Amino acid sequence: MQFIRKDLRMRRLEERDIELVRQHRNSAFIRQYMEFQEEITPEMQVRWFHSINNHNNVYLFTEYKGEPIGLINAKNINWEKRTAEGGIFIWDRRYINSPVALLAAMTFGELAATVFHLRAVAKILVTNKRAIRYNKLLGFELCEGQETKINQLYAFSGERFMRFSRVFRGFLMLLYGKDPIVIELEPEDFESGFAELMISHMDMDQLSEPETTTNGGIRYNYHPKL
Repeated sequence: MQFIRKDLRMRRLEERDIELVRQHRNSAFIRQYMEFQEEITPEMQVRWFHSINNHNNVYLFTEYKGEPIGLINAKNINWEKRTAEGGIFIWDRRYINSPVALLAAMTFGELAATVFHLRAVAKILVTNKRAIRYNKLLGFELCEGQETKINQLYAFSGERFMRFSRVFRGFLMLLYGKDPIVIELEPEDFESGFAELMISHMDMDQLSEPETTTNGGIRYNYHPKL
């Protein structure tokens, strides 16, 4: 599975990607914002990958203009209740405070809110002031009883996200145009049963008619909204 918007591509994490992710995740720059701050070994990374490589976790290896820049995820998804825990880290310092990072977060957030109708939570270290400010601007609220926690839980709904992020989404349309976000389900997604799960939980009223891709997958177009 992959999501494509202009020069941004977010594809499902594969085992061939995890060593690069591990190296960036172990950097002091990234690790300071994570709850788990010990160094991750290659063996630990492999075990982690096999624990999340299933239908209840969507980790997306994120590329911009063909270069890997970060990882974005919805994990511990409850498809019946439509809940998930979201997360993102951008390791390429050129893009951390740029519109590219915003493009990745907005693209993933809008699809989660309007196509999959997920309600999300995010855990943020109390020391990560930048992430707290950013998430509040997107409609995240501190959950009850979290005030004294080190790793605090924030929550948002699709309605809050679309209302709070309207200015950001408008800015991205001005910057990148109004081209659709492509949702592509690939042959391996159908072989694993993941594609059928995705399709059964997608709001088809928000999408174009499906098109068959050259490799035998299916592609949908979603037009971002203001």
